Amino acid sequence: LSKGLCCPVGSLLCGSREMVERARRVRKRLGGGMRQAGILAACGLIALETLRDRLAEDHRNAHRLAEGIADVPGIAVDLESVQTNMVYLATDSPAPDVVRALEAEGVRCLALGPHTIRLVTHRDVDSAGIEEAIAAFWRAARAT
Repeated sequence: LSKGLCCPVGSLLCGSREMVERARRVRKRLGGGMRQAGILAACGLIALETLRDRLAEDHRNAHRLAEGIADVPGIAVDLESVQTNMVYLATDSPAPDVVRALEAEGVRCLALGPHTIRLVTHRDVDSAGIEEAIAAFWRAARAT
């Protein structure tokens, strides 16, 4: 919910009754859970009712972003893996260096590993922002 529907926190776990019951037991064993989470749950309900259609645009934007950076030197993107609003890419250079170069260009992203970066599209990123991000990747690649 937080990544896709702009909620302050939250996620959904969907599956069989057995799987959900097992997940609850694991969560309790690990100390997870919240008390009086109604206000946060209300945010999730509102988002599901009002922003769900917006997800398709975020998914299209993520795919466009992936297509636009797939040929950038030193970047590898598996286009078939882009099924949501998240784009994972592999870098030849150290991911933290690439993140810094992109931040200097105005693109925020996260280094998940030594050579892995995650980008997330959301309702505050429109198609013009996607094109700007693609251009920033190309500029950063030329600068290194």
